[in-house]
Amino acid sequence: MNAIRSAVLGAGLMASVGAAPAVAQGGASFSLGGGLTLPLGDFGDAAGTGFHGLAAVSFVPANFPVGIQVDGMFHRLGVDDDPVFGDVDANFQIIQGTANVVYRFANSPDTKVRPYLIGGVGLYNFKLTGDDVPDGFGSDTDFGVNAGAGFDFVAGSVGLFVEGRFHNVFTEDDNTNFIPITVGVRLGGG
Repeated sequence: MNAIRSAVLGAGLMASVGAAPAVAQGGASFSLGGGLTLPLGDFGDAAGTGFHGLAAVSFVPANFPVGIQVDGMFHRLGVDDDPVFGDVDANFQIIQGTANVVYRFANSPDTKVRPYLIGGVGLYNFKLTGDDVPDGFGSDTDFGVNAGAGFDFVAGSVGLFVEGRFHNVFTEDDNTNFIPITVGVRLGGG
């Protein structure tokens, strides 16, 4: 557990150090957020609604609607109770990194609400954690894609955002699908 916290803290620290020079350029921003993770399909049959945290660095050039965003997320979703054994102390843990294209819709500079589309590719690491996980369960890393939409609520160089993305991970037997709904703060980006 401490290793997970250290890894997430280290990734956030590295992202923030890398974001500082980029934010100074005017079109770059650093984002922190969190929210609910909703499992879908077969994954939804095995996991309950969970939570996630996000750290991201993005750059959308001035006067151009298309930019890039690199982000990392940590998700934890509880394993649904077993019908035979009852309560199970186990969680699905997902650590992901994605590279995305961001399209910001054109609007007036005075507009405080700015919609955008986001989508891209990434790597997703899945692991079962908890006291009831049998020894020998390792982790799996798989390729995936994501697409979604959001809204920035702008107030100078600091703003809020709300975003939802559909993630499709190409896991061994079936694809694993989930939707994180994120609320957060965005620094920079002018």
